[in-house]
Amino acid sequence: MDDSFMKLSFLGGTSTVTGSRYLLSDDKHRLLVDCGMYQGVKTLRKRNWAKFPVAPSTINAVVLTHAHIDHSGYLPALVKNGFKGKIYCTRATYELCQVLLPDAGFLQEEDARYAQRKKFSKHEMPEPLFTEKDARQALKHFEPFHYHETFEPVKGFEVSFTPAGHILGSSCVHVHHKNSDRTVVFTGDVGRQNDIIMRPPEPIERADVLVCESTYGDRLHGDSDPEDELAAIISKTAGRGGITLMPAFAVGRAQMLLYVVHKLMEEGRIPNLPVYLNSPMAIKATEIFIKHHKEHKLNHSQCQLIDDNTQFVHSVEESIELDAMRYPCVIVSASGMASGGRVLHHLKTLLPNPRNSIVFAGFQAPGTRGDAMVQGANSVKIHGQHWPVKAEIHNLDSMSAHGDYNEILTWLEQGKLKPQKVYVTHGEAVASDTMRKHIHEKFGWDAEVPELFEEVDI
Repeated sequence: MDDSFMKLSFLGGTSTVTGSRYLLSDDKHRLLVDCGMYQGVKTLRKRNWAKFPVAPSTINAVVLTHAHIDHSGYLPALVKNGFKGKIYCTRATYELCQVLLPDAGFLQEEDARYAQRKKFSKHEMPEPLFTEKDARQALKHFEPFHYHETFEPVKGFEVSFTPAGHILGSSCVHVHHKNSDRTVVFTGDVGRQNDIIMRPPEPIERADVLVCESTYGDRLHGDSDPEDELAAIISKTAGRGGITLMPAFAVGRAQMLLYVVHKLMEEGRIPNLPVYLNSPMAIKATEIFIKHHKEHKLNHSQCQLIDDNTQFVHSVEESIELDAMRYPCVIVSASGMASGGRVLHHLKTLLPNPRNSIVFAGFQAPGTRGDAMVQGANSVKIHGQHWPVKAEIHNLDSMSAHGDYNEILTWLEQGKLKPQKVYVTHGEAVASDTMRKHIHEKFGWDAEVPELFEEVDI
């Protein structure tokens, strides 16, 4: 292959909604788009420990669509294993990664220590995939850019970002290969047309090849009003003396849930209850959210509403005290799929009591505790022990930060796109294939679902 041609390799994010990793290359350079961790079922999580499909030292640069761990979380391991280049992203993505990546490293270390102490790992000395120190080292490689700024991370590859409306800093990544004069656009995760707090994604005007997500490729979010649903759940739970726990992604959903809860209180639609945010990561992310208020719909006073009326739980001691809480309140805690973090300790306390409610507000990847609970599991395993699920479980996927298939089709129609090829990724197998059909039926575009490690000519 000479450098007038480009290849695209799917190193992750196929047949699953996690582990997003795409490699663009010509005969001289390699550009990695996203570098996510796998989450969910054990067979997927095990992939995090596999040798990276190409030697990290041979990758020239990385470009991120956004900060979520399934798109950025493997970066500390990539750097630890020899990557020497720069990592490019939007400014808000960089600030969020400064919060998310060290926290991910800390959790890796904490999980390893806990597993060793409780002896529920088959390894005598369980090792973390990477440490907090590894994450801080990776952050030294970051170089942020504004939306619509064009830069050249690798010779011959011009890159720019456009807003994707999913979370703060999220973007579609546009890569123009100068020698072949071909443009590839990676949608990343695409936001909603009418999200409660995020602005809609900006239409794409040109792509020869489109790599499109399909998280909700086979589903619609429905017409129910999420605010009404949440008001009913919180009021009913408080009325029977219970606690409402909302596992939430620290970036995006936590801020949205806090805003909606305070709005419902202000409007008298739910009782005045104490509201706690128990996630150090989400607390820092909320500060970044307020700082970047031009990127979302909330004005300064609406952001202040979140800040002033939420009790931020910082220390482990405060978290343990909160766990002993027995009167009605609302607790927002990470992680959003109940796959780790402080929310697990709350679940152990709250799940066995039918007075309480657990409210999920987004996609639950197969194999996660969140998915098990939403699917009606009688018990879930947390820290090596089974806990009965007696609390009421709700899943308000109308509060998801992902556009459903109809919203994505509407968004694609808004631009002047006529791609020669569409690769549908970042979805479970059925969702991706259904999205492929929707795209082909609506636009007549040549769409296909790639396989893991497949390499295609661009």
